[in-house]
Amino acid sequence: MAKVPIYQQPVSTIYQALQTNEQGLTSATVKERLAQNGKNALNQQKTTSLLQKFIAQFKDFMIIVLLVAAFIAGLTGEVVDAVIILIVVVLNAVFGVFQEAKAEEAINALKEMSAPNATVRRDNVVTTVKSDELVVGDIVLLEAGDIIPADLRLTEVGSLKVEESALTGESVPVEKNDAVLTANDLAIGDRANMAFMNSNVTYGRATGVVVATGMQTEVGRIAGMIEDADETTTPLQANLTQLGKSLTILILIIAAIVFVMGMWRQAESLIDMLLTAISLAVAAIPEGLPAIVTITLALGTQRMAKRHAIVRKLPAVETLGSTDVIASDKTGTLTQNKMTVEKVYQDLRLVDAHTVDFERDNRLAQTMILSNDTKMTDDGLAGDPTETALVQYQLDRHYPVDAVLHDLPRVAEIPFDSERKLMSTIHPLPDNQFLIAVKGAPDELLKRVTHLARDGQVVALTAADRQTILTTNHEMATQALRVLAFAYRIVDAVPSDLTSAHVENDLVFAGMVGMIDPERPEVEQAVADAKAAGIRPLMITGDHKDTAAAIATRLGIMEPSDTAAVVTGAELDEMDDATFAKRVKDFTVYARVAPEHKVRIVNAWQQHGKVVAMTGDGVNDAPALKAADIGIGMGITGTEVSKGASDMVLADDNFSTIVVAVEEGRKVFANIQKAIQYLLSANLGEVLTLFMMTMLGWQILAPVHILWINLVTDTLPAIALGIEPMERNIMKQPPRGRKSNFFSGGVLGGILYQGLLEGGITLFVYWMAITYPVHQAASLAHADALTMAFATLGLIQLFHAFNSKSIHGSIFTVGLFRNKFFNWAIVIAFALLAMTILVPGLNSMFHVAALNLFQWAIVLGASLMMIVIVEIVKFFQRRVVK
Repeated sequence: MAKVPIYQQPVSTIYQALQTNEQGLTSATVKERLAQNGKNALNQQKTTSLLQKFIAQFKDFMIIVLLVAAFIAGLTGEVVDAVIILIVVVLNAVFGVFQEAKAEEAINALKEMSAPNATVRRDNVVTTVKSDELVVGDIVLLEAGDIIPADLRLTEVGSLKVEESALTGESVPVEKNDAVLTANDLAIGDRANMAFMNSNVTYGRATGVVVATGMQTEVGRIAGMIEDADETTTPLQANLTQLGKSLTILILIIAAIVFVMGMWRQAESLIDMLLTAISLAVAAIPEGLPAIVTITLALGTQRMAKRHAIVRKLPAVETLGSTDVIASDKTGTLTQNKMTVEKVYQDLRLVDAHTVDFERDNRLAQTMILSNDTKMTDDGLAGDPTETALVQYQLDRHYPVDAVLHDLPRVAEIPFDSERKLMSTIHPLPDNQFLIAVKGAPDELLKRVTHLARDGQVVALTAADRQTILTTNHEMATQALRVLAFAYRIVDAVPSDLTSAHVENDLVFAGMVGMIDPERPEVEQAVADAKAAGIRPLMITGDHKDTAAAIATRLGIMEPSDTAAVVTGAELDEMDDATFAKRVKDFTVYARVAPEHKVRIVNAWQQHGKVVAMTGDGVNDAPALKAADIGIGMGITGTEVSKGASDMVLADDNFSTIVVAVEEGRKVFANIQKAIQYLLSANLGEVLTLFMMTMLGWQILAPVHILWINLVTDTLPAIALGIEPMERNIMKQPPRGRKSNFFSGGVLGGILYQGLLEGGITLFVYWMAITYPVHQAASLAHADALTMAFATLGLIQLFHAFNSKSIHGSIFTVGLFRNKFFNWAIVIAFALLAMTILVPGLNSMFHVAALNLFQWAIVLGASLMMIVIVEIVKFFQRRVVK
């Protein structure tokens, strides 16, 4: 059975192979197969416990470095240092676990069972069961509105249409039949006698036998591809790892130099020099950095959640900010996944649909709603999307749909079939005649038309008229419109022979309509915003080339003249990976592609060093969502498979939310850069101060001094920088790309010169206090100098926090006091720093002395110089850039 595809086998052969029949399986057989093959469900991603999540936080390289530093500090008696570092590490881990758990809760709230129930025939009795209890060989009954619960080989079909956009990308429902197919290697969309799991029945009825369940279905096969896809490392993760390694090397080198130099000068004992080296290590490691980064990201996720973007993986927040390419599925993401009437052709004139107001007795308007199987329910219109679009159009134009359906009831019909491509219904008229309403494919319908309704008159259809209609049909088709033609005929009685040959002839042509799956109204602006931000949007779809190109042009994704920018899956198959990678920048629209093609597209862009984001809602998007640097799923229409593969889910399915997410991602990265520049320049200043004090043989700041400055200045002000408002024109800058890191854009240079400046000013204040002492006693003079250096180093960092509100911009243009949290952070930090000197009892604990007004003036003046000098440097930097 495996050698011959299911769609090429007759039903009797399949029944025999699966040991089933039309009456269905017995309850005993079902129980046996369920135990043998398992439930009809996709493999669930393994969830981790809170403990596992907590332990995973400690695998981060920066955290490991901090733990080692805490361990060494504890061994050498610096218990306070060790405890404080451990508290920071644990708080960071708890916060990370909380955010991951919160993200999981949010995504679980979005999940719904796609096919909770199925109607089956078992023991020759029709019953309803849970879809996950289906087994191979079950007989399933389908009707309009059902979600197909497993892969079926159809055995009986009654005008069945199935919407398979989640699997194939086609927004128009596919007609199904139960005939044996003879062609080989048919694509999923061409297997007309098969119905696939997670597809929707839009029209008709059918019966089918289950031929595959769970992971053996086509949906399961794609889910398996996802499991095999490699996870990519986000730029944030790579940058933090690189930063941790660089800092570790720096710490070891500096600590070793200080230790060796101290022992060589024999100024301190072995233990004292070890403590000094540890102090340097504490100063060099920005222990608040992992917490600052996590908090900044977490606050970003909360802001994004309020704007309908739910982040499943914390580092993915900033990945959007570095995105170069956004590859989006067309159906349901760029478009609304519903057909809409756009053009109306009557009286041999083509007009925009919204400009037409039909009279009640207009035959085109009547035919559109009479030759139509749409059902009007309390929940809205139900039926085939093409037919519901016709009725919805008339409702929107305030046409009396209910009245016409009531006055002209259907008394006979010839159902639609794919061979003649027509549908006819018959209705009684008030004058005792009958109206035959016909709709169908224009070329087929025109073969049966002899007259034309034109300006209220019925005239003979000329050859020129026929050619005009066909030309208009072709023009609409090239604009990606799906065209339906309508005709009618007035007869004296209902034909006794309800066949196409007797009913569908001598028709009067009423007109045509052009329909399209329209773009979402907000997407055009979102695409324009993405382009303004230097991001290249791509359309990747399973739809036809012309349809994809038309939508892409209307949305501004591609230029109308750039026909070479459209490529099909078949054309991709003709290129090897190397050739495609060279030409990938030439293509903007990808049509008629399979899931494998989408992964190739993502990989080809990544080979050029581009950061790729992939949006989509269907199962067919999931492998590319996983392979992309960031996968963006849809919360409402998205399948469970695509949500599970994504890094972020759009709760409102709104493509414009992508632009919001990009903006937020850029702001998060910029704010992390500000915090890093602030923290590392401050820590460099501390390292330089300690290093030079050691080299010069001065009395050095104690570990408790460094730790308190770190605790006060590295926490609240740094967190406040992480929530700075967005700077102007952040969405007018080109993407950072994959090669950028936190030190890009002048950050590294800023860290170096600002750190040197902080250390230099602090050493200068210490030198002044020693050279021009207030107290003559050497011990008091040294105590004053150490206290002034301690106060200066702390205040410099608080003033420098204002500098860090913008990497290159003046603090007077970014808004000094816009960030209320920042304002309070500075006030609190200043109070905590000052009380160690001013509060009796605390100053003795911190080994500092009370200062007079003159000494405080020197400290404040020197600290303010940090702002003055940095503002001057920024001014010249901006001039050079201009």
